[in-house]
Amino acid sequence: MQQNDETDLRLLAALQRDATLTAQDLGERLNLSPSQAARRRQRLEQTGVITGYRATVAPERVGLGVEAFIQVMMAAHSEANANDFRRMCDRREEIVGVWVMTGEADFMLRVWCADLAALSRLVQQALLPHPAVARVQSQIVMDRVKADAPLPVSAG
Repeated sequence: MQQNDETDLRLLAALQRDATLTAQDLGERLNLSPSQAARRRQRLEQTGVITGYRATVAPERVGLGVEAFIQVMMAAHSEANANDFRRMCDRREEIVGVWVMTGEADFMLRVWCADLAALSRLVQQALLPHPAVARVQSQIVMDRVKADAPLPVSAG
């Protein structure tokens, strides 16, 4: 693994705040020429430090009114069950994040649904009937205080 210097970390911090920055913009912020900034960004992309770029979408503007986290406890712990459950999660577009957890829950799902009825359908018609699932516990997000903040990259 290549060690990133302070300039790389500053570049990463800037791109996490605004991925649309041009090489000119980055150069000005980092005290580099645009070509130097572009080469650094390209190296970080090629080495897998930067894994992609995306737009941030306002959920309410696209009809998504309910965000929830769902803890899933598995009925049986086998590789086949876990893989089948992962495939099901991958196919469901309302499931936007899946984590394998320690503790009581085996998986934590982050979901976005149009409304509570859609969340109920996801739980009742997709999650609970799945043969690998023993039980689920949902928490509905009331307010997003600090959501999807940039990673804490720094030189220290």
